[in-house]
Amino acid sequence: MSKKKPAAALAAALLTIAPLSAHADAAKDLQIAGRALTFLENGPTGKQVLGIVFDPSKPASVAEKNAAMAAIGGGMSAGALTLTAKPVEASAVSGVSGVAALYVTTGVNVGAAAKAKKIITIGSDASCAASGACVMSVSADPKVEIIVNRSAAAAVGAVFKSAFRMMIREV
Repeated sequence: MSKKKPAAALAAALLTIAPLSAHADAAKDLQIAGRALTFLENGPTGKQVLGIVFDPSKPASVAEKNAAMAAIGGGMSAGALTLTAKPVEASAVSGVSGVAALYVTTGVNVGAAAKAKKIITIGSDASCAASGACVMSVSADPKVEIIVNRSAAAAVGAVFKSAFRMMIREV
């Protein structure tokens, strides 16, 4: 057996594993995001649509969108809420409708457009909430962390229950 064949086999194996690990992280982050939405005063219940915002010119954004869409699949339950997903290009956020919230992929900023529409934005990148571009950011790795931007939340009319505010970091 040539030395090139084992290396090619290893590369192929790593390429098949990488999407699975990204998928698992997206699933955890989305589960946290769904649970967080249930802590909103007068928050969404039943079957709701989560818009997955991505920039088609950024491969990482597209990959994160694909992982999120796969993680939600036909529906993801979080308490009394069942989320379905629809992809939303970043340039189309100002015209989006029928979504309970927007999940913003890393490196995409639609804060102003979402605030104008009074839509809650959730990012997987802490800098999204820290900068005010997102109402909240969620992360499951290495530990669960939820950051809420007070001014961004106020701008879209999002009020979280006091029990939730004790479990998060507000900026």
